[in-house]
Amino acid sequence: MPPFPSPEPGTDLLLAAAFVSDAQYNRNIPFKTSPEAVRLYRLYNHWVMRRATYFFIFLNLSLALFEEPAVYPLPFLATSVLEVLCLLVFLGRLIHFAKVTLHNVFWKDTKNICIVVAILLSLTDLAVYGVLRLYGVRSIRWSRIVRPVFLINFAESRQIRRAFRSIRNTLPEITYVFLLFMFSLLMFSLMALKLFGERNLQTAEGLPYFRNYLEIVFDLYVLVTTANSPDVMMPAFDFSSWYALFFIAFVIVNTYIFMSLFLAVVYNNYKKHLKNEIRKLAYMKRRKMVEAFNLLKEQEGEQFVVKEAQWKQLVKLVAPDTSSSHRELLLRISDDEQKGFVDKKSFVQLADLLNIQVVTLRIRRHPLARWAPALYGSAPSRLLRGAVRHRAFVWTYDAIILINAIFIALDEESPYISYAEWVFLALYIIEILLKVYTYEPREFFGKTQFWNWFDTLIIFAALTATILNATLQSTMKYNSQQILDIVFILRVLRLIRIVDSIQRFQVIMNTLINIVPTMLTFGGLTLVVYCVFAIIGMELFHGKIQYFPANSNAPHALECGNPALKDSLFARGRYCKNNFNDFASSFIVLMELTVVNQWHDIPCGPAKLYFIAFHIVMVIIIVNIFVSFILEAFFVEYSLEKSEVETAIEQKIQELGMGVQEDELQQEQLLDNMESVEHELEGEGGMKAQSKGLVFKIASKRYRTVDALLQRMFEAEIPLEDEGPSFEEILNLSPSSAVPRSPSSESAA
Repeated sequence: MPPFPSPEPGTDLLLAAAFVSDAQYNRNIPFKTSPEAVRLYRLYNHWVMRRATYFFIFLNLSLALFEEPAVYPLPFLATSVLEVLCLLVFLGRLIHFAKVTLHNVFWKDTKNICIVVAILLSLTDLAVYGVLRLYGVRSIRWSRIVRPVFLINFAESRQIRRAFRSIRNTLPEITYVFLLFMFSLLMFSLMALKLFGERNLQTAEGLPYFRNYLEIVFDLYVLVTTANSPDVMMPAFDFSSWYALFFIAFVIVNTYIFMSLFLAVVYNNYKKHLKNEIRKLAYMKRRKMVEAFNLLKEQEGEQFVVKEAQWKQLVKLVAPDTSSSHRELLLRISDDEQKGFVDKKSFVQLADLLNIQVVTLRIRRHPLARWAPALYGSAPSRLLRGAVRHRAFVWTYDAIILINAIFIALDEESPYISYAEWVFLALYIIEILLKVYTYEPREFFGKTQFWNWFDTLIIFAALTATILNATLQSTMKYNSQQILDIVFILRVLRLIRIVDSIQRFQVIMNTLINIVPTMLTFGGLTLVVYCVFAIIGMELFHGKIQYFPANSNAPHALECGNPALKDSLFARGRYCKNNFNDFASSFIVLMELTVVNQWHDIPCGPAKLYFIAFHIVMVIIIVNIFVSFILEAFFVEYSLEKSEVETAIEQKIQELGMGVQEDELQQEQLLDNMESVEHELEGEGGMKAQSKGLVFKIASKRYRTVDALLQRMFEAEIPLEDEGPSFEEILNLSPSSAVPRSPSSESAA
């Protein structure tokens, strides 16, 4: 990337805000620095524009549901108009991107070229297909296979592109292991042919056993996935027990050793390239913050600083939704000694400060404390509320939930069990009433209070079902006990909270929570692979298999409409609904192949190559990439420590006397740990009333993504005075390259 040119006078603040915003969200787009380009760049990154882009990407992908062969058929004119609309949106988004980036950089960027080519191919194929359709000539919509290109190559999809880069970088090492695996498979297949081919053995279906070399290769490949074990071994095992040693050796070598080797290679390469990506992000963020500082710096004595007024304008421009109290808190952290300016060391941490979720809480009194202060503030009332807030109250109801789960598992015909359910229901109603009495109701039923809503709705549903059951039983023969069973089973889901409260389990729970955002990345990766293979499958196998009801008398109904499938495992297993006759059915078949159970019953003849290719791409490569990510997330969670920036925020909150302990809030379970707009806490009768109207807390670390944690860990190794390499050097970093050091701005000046 070429160095950024000097901006025009008067645009420093806007350009600095763009740099800080890029650092905050880890964007590395080389944009122009003219006033118009910076404004267009800010518009390009607006959340509405990003959401609209994703909407049209998924609309374009979903057109396969309505095109021939369709799940829900729509006229060709309707689908073509929608596709043209999507392509025009993509073209407009690309033109917008070209307006904000340097022209030589834009045309050197592979992803932009891919989008242009995909748009041209789609329009050309659509026009040709439409003309041929007018003349009654059936053709193939071959351009549908390029639709996932839009999901991968737009700037918003950098996480998916990074996952594909990890796969691309891992492929060479995987190829070597795969070649060794294939050599082992072919060798074992040859041995099987010599061992069993001349013994006239037969399968349970009366078919020749291990006499065709290619069939042997396929059967043993399936055995690697364990889907046909022990069926594939039984004819040889029945002939001689010693032959079991061959299959045991095969499974040990190929299933356990080679499949574990695949995972080890994928994980090792994934980790290496992931760290390189994280290193690029960390240095890019540092460089962007240094560039922003250089735009706004003024000399104060012997050092360069950013004045307080300019700093406030910058933060308001970058994070307009941040409350004024939150901005003041950030300023007090950045300007710790209240000198009226922010030095370089504190300024470069601004992106991290903005990324740390600080929850603002407003003190609020309970309504009963205002309406009946004498009653609500009396000694018995305080004693009752203290008991509800105590951990013993939570433990008591955790025990009740466990006992209730045991009763649900017991014989429901016993009248004592039936009566016990009403006792549990009464206890749960008392629990909700006590909590509403103790905690401020509007906060208790806040929009982020999932568990409070969950408990209340389940109890209300159980109470409603009980009353309805009693009413209907008195007028007709009706019993809604099944409804009550469902309600009580849902109630047992509160056991998750019991597990989560045990410290030993929290690392596992934190890992599960932290991987949720990145699950979307791998969901997008899986969607791309599924779409490509589904479209190919529809073009290759559409109409080859037909589904008939069980009592159908149609010809070839038992062969799924295809005489070639007569007496096949596929037909005997009644798998006729597993076909590629439309997009939805194709997805279901691919999901079954991903799980691999009984997958060998689906492919027949030359189609086996298609299914083996899908298994290699999806199961061996992508699933192992996902497992690698889970492993890395688990290790990161174990080594997680608070960063210096986060500790500084907590210290400042406590120094200002405006802090509230997170564990205190978790005990009371009245505040969702995720960032939200201003929350309110009760004063009298609840938490201790603060002298100020606001208090702050750091949002729970449980809601950070693993990528953010990895980047935080790497940034902790970078000295604050290190500006890092230049933009061009950062983009060219490889996993094995050393990081060049750049002189600081002051020393260069």
